[in-house]
Amino acid sequence: MKRVIIYALSILFLFPSFSVLSLTLNGAIEEALKNNFIIKQREEMIASAIEGKKIARSFLLPKLSSSYSYQRLKERPFALFENPLSPGEKYRVHLGDRDRTYWDITITQPIFTGFSLITRYRLSKLNIDLRRAYRDQAILDIIEQVKISYFQVLLARRYIEIAKEEVSQLGSHLRDARNFFSQGLIPYNDLLKSEVALAQAKQNLVKAKSRFKVAVSRLNTILERNIDESTELEDISDFVPKRYKLSHLYEIAIKSRPEIRALKIAVDEARQRIRLAKSRYYPSIYLVARYEQQGTDLGATENDYGINKNASIGIQARWNIFEWGRTRAEVSKARHDYKAICYEFEKLKDQIRLEVKDAFENLKVALKNVETAKKALDQARENYRITNLRYQEQLTNSTEVLDARTYLTQAEVNYYNALYGYMTAKARLEHAIGARYEAK
Repeated sequence: MKRVIIYALSILFLFPSFSVLSLTLNGAIEEALKNNFIIKQREEMIASAIEGKKIARSFLLPKLSSSYSYQRLKERPFALFENPLSPGEKYRVHLGDRDRTYWDITITQPIFTGFSLITRYRLSKLNIDLRRAYRDQAILDIIEQVKISYFQVLLARRYIEIAKEEVSQLGSHLRDARNFFSQGLIPYNDLLKSEVALAQAKQNLVKAKSRFKVAVSRLNTILERNIDESTELEDISDFVPKRYKLSHLYEIAIKSRPEIRALKIAVDEARQRIRLAKSRYYPSIYLVARYEQQGTDLGATENDYGINKNASIGIQARWNIFEWGRTRAEVSKARHDYKAICYEFEKLKDQIRLEVKDAFENLKVALKNVETAKKALDQARENYRITNLRYQEQLTNSTEVLDARTYLTQAEVNYYNALYGYMTAKARLEHAIGARYEAK
């Protein structure tokens, strides 16, 4: 015996993976948020928007550029002049060498661009906020999916427990029926009813186990686990109904829903795009500073025909004066887009309030169903207990016992449907108001 104990402890020490830890609801949510590909995609989109902000900011800063060119002419450039001492005779004056080299360094700083550059920079910052709102919306959706799938697994596991209990009780009843039949106390028909009922209960148990496996696989898919992995969940047995005030839920939803935040940002974006379109009414003004060299050698340091280096600073302005009404049309288009988004924003608030109202009413119904189903379950258990005792005293027949067990099974199913239905309704309400972690 001592060797067996030592051997068993050695196996547990060497292979600790044999111990299975139950996964909690919050643990499942955190795992899903960590592994979900949609969340990862949204995070990459945020990172992309942050880089876009850096790009937009760079247009506000000075630009440094340089150019270099080299040419070799077929002939040296020259000019012809009349000889004042000999009319009709011309002579050549060389103006440069056959080799020409030029390079420069230029610094350009935007001074005024009709507010277009600063507007684009603000749009890039709004784009980051918008993509974060999209990420938060995905998080909210994933949390709801995990909660509902988690409750479905727990419900499927309850179905197995109900089926096992039914098989156990009907098996005990069949043993009593066989004993009574052997004593000639019941007819063969009653015995057959008990056997058929037990066979049906065993089939229900097989179906319940199959549904449980599918429910676990569905949850594994959301968690980005192996679909066939065996996942143990911690049950949520405490039923503590929570009371809500509908007007308060409206306030939370309007404040917390990512869609509201996203559309607010879209309204701000539309307002900025009006300003961006108006920027074409104004000129663009730049400060330009340049250093340049030109000569005959590759470094442009030698120039026998003029100055080889120079520097300059000046103002450059560009203005599109006439474009056939293009700027006016773009401004008008941006204004119409802005009004359309404002209308959409008001419609979204009404839609969210309706979602909250619907989820709130469903939760109230689910709570009443739990209370009703609990009373019915207690009555069904007592009915089965009394009917089974009466059968053992031969005061009733197998049909009454089987009917009582059927009522009990249905009452158990109804109760757990109502219990996890309440949890599901609560999860949907939490999603409707934009709450993340309110699992219990």
